[in-house]
Amino acid sequence: MVRFENVGMRYGMGPEVLRDISFKLETGSISFLTGPSGAGKSSLLRLMYLAHRPSRGHITMFGEDVNVLPRAEMPPLRRRIGVVFQEFRLLDHMSALENVCLPLMVTGAPREGYLSDVRELLTWVGLGDRMNATPPTLSGGEKQRVAIARAVVAQPDLLLADEPTGNVDPELGIKLLRLFMELNRMGTTIMIATHDMALVDRAQDAMHMHIDQGQLSVVRMSEGALP
Repeated sequence: MVRFENVGMRYGMGPEVLRDISFKLETGSISFLTGPSGAGKSSLLRLMYLAHRPSRGHITMFGEDVNVLPRAEMPPLRRRIGVVFQEFRLLDHMSALENVCLPLMVTGAPREGYLSDVRELLTWVGLGDRMNATPPTLSGGEKQRVAIARAVVAQPDLLLADEPTGNVDPELGIKLLRLFMELNRMGTTIMIATHDMALVDRAQDAMHMHIDQGQLSVVRMSEGALP
């Protein structure tokens, strides 16, 4: 599903923030990306959700060569990717329910066909009584859960999550990991960037990659198990 070959990335004319990155994600796999702040985790995710092109090397996504893909052909690929951003990127004028509905609304699907599923998902992440609240009235942890629900609601082919449990307590973090694992069992390829090593250790059959100073290494395969 994803292949990086000797990829480098820089912002503008600055130095490379990623250097000689090579890895591949098999369809249906789950991976964790760890590393210190400023190591390049978010930059690597930016390349993967097609917000930035590499300065060198080759990236293949869904069988397409990203380096030469015309800009007009990017949106269909992006719709196959769910993203949980650190800064949430929720629309303040819309309710939590409406924010989560957005990925389904853009497909043109009838609202009555998915509304009950969205409500069920919000209830599952502990926001059953906050569906009509707007983002400015939500706590950081509540916004995080809305962002996660929005990213997974359309069952994307690829899910990229940047510190998805950073604003929630450990118990809810485990619950969210169960959600990711269930989505993975349904066929979604998942990469989670995190500082939470306890989360990494609990995941079953997951690849653990570590990035530091813009360089990537595969640490090990995780064989943990959820309680």
